[in-house]
Amino acid sequence: MDRHTFKSLINERIIILDGATGTQMQKCGMPPGVCPESWAADNPSLLTQIQGEYIKAGSDIIYTFTLGGNRVKLDEYGLGERTVELNKKLAGISKEAAGDTKFVAGNISTTGMFVEPFGDLPFEDAVNVFKEQVRGLLQGGVDLFVIETMIDIQEARAALLAVKESCSLPVCVSMTFNEDGKTLMGTSAVTAAVTLQAMGADAVGCNCSTGPKEMLKIAGEMKAYARVPVMVKPNAGFPSLCNGNTVFGMDSDEFSGYVGPFADLGVNMIGGCCGTTPGYIKGIARELDGRKPAELKPRITGALTSARQTVFVDLDNPLTIIGERINPTGKRKLQDDLGKGSLAVVRKYAFEQVENGAKILDVNVGMSSIDEAKTMVKVVKMLAAEVDVPLCIDSSNPGVIEKALRIYPGRALVNSISGEREKLEKLLPVAAKYGAMFILLPLDDGGVPQKAKQRLEIIKRITEMAGKHGYGKEDIIADGLVMTVSSRQGAARETLDVIEWCGREFNMATVIGLSNVSFGLPERKWINSAFLAMAIDRGLTMAIANPSSEMLMSVKLASDVLTGRDEGSEQYIGSFVSNDKTGSNEGLEEKSSEEHVKDAVLKGNSDEILSYIKKVLKEGIDAKNIVDKCLIPAITLVGEYYEKKKYYLPQLIRSARAMKLGFEFLEPILQNESSETDEKKKVVIATVKGDIHDIGKNIVALMLKNYGFDVYDLGKDVPAEKIVEEAEKTGAGIVGLSALMTTTMVEMSNVIKMVRDRGLNCRIMVGGAVVNKVFADEIGADAYAPDAYEAVKKARELFQYNSKA
Repeated sequence: MDRHTFKSLINERIIILDGATGTQMQKCGMPPGVCPESWAADNPSLLTQIQGEYIKAGSDIIYTFTLGGNRVKLDEYGLGERTVELNKKLAGISKEAAGDTKFVAGNISTTGMFVEPFGDLPFEDAVNVFKEQVRGLLQGGVDLFVIETMIDIQEARAALLAVKESCSLPVCVSMTFNEDGKTLMGTSAVTAAVTLQAMGADAVGCNCSTGPKEMLKIAGEMKAYARVPVMVKPNAGFPSLCNGNTVFGMDSDEFSGYVGPFADLGVNMIGGCCGTTPGYIKGIARELDGRKPAELKPRITGALTSARQTVFVDLDNPLTIIGERINPTGKRKLQDDLGKGSLAVVRKYAFEQVENGAKILDVNVGMSSIDEAKTMVKVVKMLAAEVDVPLCIDSSNPGVIEKALRIYPGRALVNSISGEREKLEKLLPVAAKYGAMFILLPLDDGGVPQKAKQRLEIIKRITEMAGKHGYGKEDIIADGLVMTVSSRQGAARETLDVIEWCGREFNMATVIGLSNVSFGLPERKWINSAFLAMAIDRGLTMAIANPSSEMLMSVKLASDVLTGRDEGSEQYIGSFVSNDKTGSNEGLEEKSSEEHVKDAVLKGNSDEILSYIKKVLKEGIDAKNIVDKCLIPAITLVGEYYEKKKYYLPQLIRSARAMKLGFEFLEPILQNESSETDEKKKVVIATVKGDIHDIGKNIVALMLKNYGFDVYDLGKDVPAEKIVEEAEKTGAGIVGLSALMTTTMVEMSNVIKMVRDRGLNCRIMVGGAVVNKVFADEIGADAYAPDAYEAVKKARELFQYNSKA
């Protein structure tokens, strides 16, 4: 299937996908704890039968049974070397089931590991892992690809690149979102859609985690900005335990009742995830009966993303400030820091600029004394993990730009692409490949045009060339090309004319490097501020400037009000109302050493926390006070931020790691530690027998360790006997149990019964995607933890209970 065929199919009607093939395989005899892919390959007739039932029910596209078919997952069964073989065989089985009239999607999903900059799996390793799986699926003859059940936008990007660098088949990408509309990593539906479609996904969507009711809102948010088809595969409601069996709360009739609303939203592809049998797919087919999706036009606007935030580039929005300070030119302190390989000053400038109003950060590390590409990648990874706002990649070296775009987990802005032939030919394809927007610099091989009219011609020419790479005007930001008025006073007027023409006639956003206008003049702030007000009046969209300038930011706010771009003067009023600056770097130099320690925990600054602690110790503050007054209050605040959805998992893990580093350094100094305390804080944790999913359990184990618990992680697919034996041997105060599969959650009750029968003095805490408080109470668990931070809180409470008992 080529992309043209895929689009034609989508335009004809709403496409019906399949359901929960894995659940059906288990019902038909697949034993718990085996490698699903290997077992299915050894039982091809059973897989063909089940997929045939989905096709008979109405599925147009069936997925290969390769959800865990990547090398990382297969290695857990000692089958990594068979990755290509298994994927090829399973794809072939699905092709046989599909026949000549239906299509087969090669199914790719998570490795179970977090990808850098959010985890330990190197990005290129992730890409190569997925490429290997893609190779097998291609050999098996798949018609298209589906990347599904992703919680990490960076891992989704790695898989998408793997497919696109391996073939030209259509590829759909589906993320899994919590009920708050964000992934576990804090990526919203809109952010995911913008990032993935910009990189070339042929469809975007969501699956698993929620039922159709909750997924309607998520799909609607995606559809509002999606320029590509939207797909959904909701669960059949939420699972519960009934007479020892796992059942889903929504039958096929109720499930199919949501098909019409999905179609009204304009959803293009509908199927089912956990709990959806062929009967559910039959219900979808009955409701659709060849129906076309509603024709809803997406909002066409430029948009930049980080992993956790989207910034829209709209001509009518208030002026957007791109922070200019991460640039070593003229900054000795930054130069020295980068030369030593340190990112402390970059981190400081980043947080200061965001706190002061920058919505995007320009990143330039061009220095002759360092490896620019290596340093740029290092800076981009750090900022992508620690700062929410999108990045603007600023370099004159195309190779540096490509390395930065490849690793960046969002849609970046490239600064810049000019009309110079060599740069155009090198940078346009690179920017397009990674879905980046770019700043169009209106100069060419003939030099810098002095007149606005000449610049406009270059803008039109580059825009036309960019269109051949898939760019629309909304994806480009034209630079007004600011020249200093100290040598030519008419230069400012030419720039203003370019800004006005772009915004009011050509419908393109604009940007200027503000400080250039005053170069060579005294008291430059007056020139800069006056010129900014004039440019905003002409329709300027963005300015690369220093947001730490109070005068400049005040002029920006006032100009937005006077030009009607700050509706209701909301931003202007809000800026003069006191707000919480906890955790910001504002006034960093005036902070006490203790405040530095707190700040390092809040920001997850593992690079500098120990130097701050050493300084506090030299000032005569004892270790116990550092723990009690710095580390614990800071990590408590991090937890509050997480509960309020101000922080998400990446920030939570980084802060916990920084706190752990600090605590481990101080631990030998502390005088009140005892073996009894250590004994009470022991936790045995495992994913129960038959369940091979461990990413959630791994996160909980990591958090518990970072919070000072002594954790015995037994891994996944662990028999009840082994869990109980380990708890008895170690004298653990808590046993933590995880399950992701509805067929294995009942195993938790077996562990609890065995613990009680043995008379062990330990508490049981349960969690996992299919577990809820009602189920936990039904099986007699002592605590239910819906996420990693709640697991830490519950563990503390359970140990306190034990100490009182």
